[in-house]
Amino acid sequence: MTERVESILATCGREAGQAELEHAQEVLRLCKGLSRHELALTLCEHWGWVGPTGGLQQRACEKLLEKWEMAGHIQLPEKDASKQRPAKARKPIAKTGRTDTQEPVACALAEIQPVWLEVVSGRDETALWTEFVNRYHPLKSKKTIGCTLRYFIRSERGRLGCLLIGCAAVALAVRDRFIGWSRQERLAHLPWVINNQRLLLFPWVRVPHLVSHVLGQLARRVQGDWEARWGYRPVLLETFVDPAQYSGVGYRAAGWQLLGESTGRGLCRGRHLYKTTPKMIFVRPLAPDFRAQLVSTGAMVTRCEEPEQEQQPRNVDAPPAKRSKSGRKRFARA
Repeated sequence: MTERVESILATCGREAGQAELEHAQEVLRLCKGLSRHELALTLCEHWGWVGPTGGLQQRACEKLLEKWEMAGHIQLPEKDASKQRPAKARKPIAKTGRTDTQEPVACALAEIQPVWLEVVSGRDETALWTEFVNRYHPLKSKKTIGCTLRYFIRSERGRLGCLLIGCAAVALAVRDRFIGWSRQERLAHLPWVINNQRLLLFPWVRVPHLVSHVLGQLARRVQGDWEARWGYRPVLLETFVDPAQYSGVGYRAAGWQLLGESTGRGLCRGRHLYKTTPKMIFVRPLAPDFRAQLVSTGAMVTRCEEPEQEQQPRNVDAPPAKRSKSGRKRFARA
């Protein structure tokens, strides 16, 4: 008789226990020709295991199945070596004249108003954004994972800088205490926290208070832009600031709250330890009831449209107009 298994918490707060294990064993018995990938997709469909964007959690399901296999509960199909993609070295990003130093922009903020954020879309704009960040940001432009939004900071004087919004850190003790998260709540609701991963003003831009002005705009519009692109509205922004390099004054002035510092231990994946240094952790709530939403036991709002119907974020070459409430898309609780 198969030994009963304890529930395993997986991504998006999914609990998988004895019932799910027995179901997986039955699918393996009945569908012997399925690959690991096909098996994971099948189980996700049966269990209704989707992320906040509506996509099946295939990779998380594969990791769960591998845990069960290591524990001796199931025997998975052999991996198809012909479908294993060899790791590709990332091509160096060439510097072109498009990102060369430009005429200095050194003045008061009022002299370059209006300043606005422009969502980056399309291959050419994304390549230009990447070249700017790789050339002028100390952390360069690295391959992103998961949902992201890129912005150009614009004015009538041209492009002034870049912003990148992406997935939140998986676990931050000081942030998790601030929210009041249990481990299960964090796994269930982490996608509703997003991270300001890059903030860059070009070296030739010297405008006092521009950073706080841009961060204020970001807090007011990122929910709508994220919803238009990914189908759900995040409720909390976070970011890291290296205290050895910066004081975080722009974040403070824009109403971000300093929670403390990270431990500096970095990530541990398998046998690889990624070292880092302590960073200041700032957060900015995007909804008055953000904490109540993030610790709720029910499912948070997710997209109900099919992916091909999703709208693109507005992307204009002029200051954005205010959005009317009547134009918002409707979403349902899962």
